[in-house]
This record gives sequence, C-alpha cells and structure tokens, in this order.
Amino acid sequence: MKPTTITQAAALWLGSVVPALAASGAREDNSGVFVWIFLGFCALIIVAQLMPAVLMMLGFAKGLQKEPTMAKEEARH
Repeated sequence: MKPTTITQAAALWLGSVVPALAASGAREDNSGVFVWIFLGFCALIIVAQLMPAVLMMLGFAKGLQKEPTMAKEEARH
C-alpha cells in the first residue's frame, strides 16, 4: 500500500469518529422561576442606578455648553 492511501484512510476514520466525541448540543440548566425573578431584580437595581448617573452626565454636558453670564454688580450707597 502507498503511504498516502494509509494517511487518507486514517483521516477518513478519524473524521468519522470525532463527532461521537463531541458534547451534546442542548444544555439544561434547570433554572426555576425564582432564579429568573432574582435576575430580573438585579437588572432592576442596575437600571435604577444608571438612570441618575445618565441624568447627571447630561446636566454636566448642558452646563459646559452654556456661556458664562457676567454677574451684574450693583453699588449701593
């Protein structure tokens, strides 16, 4: 036999065996309703913390865009 024929036969055999060694496609995590409620509560906390931060950054941006107004000085006698 030629060496290339042996190599091709080995590659064909390995190619047919490799899918049998692969992991199963579906993953079961068995997450119940309480896990999803907990994750939703965590997301709610994160959103509640981000809203004031975004509003503050927008306020800073508006403050930087405004031109400084000169204060009027009044002299009282």
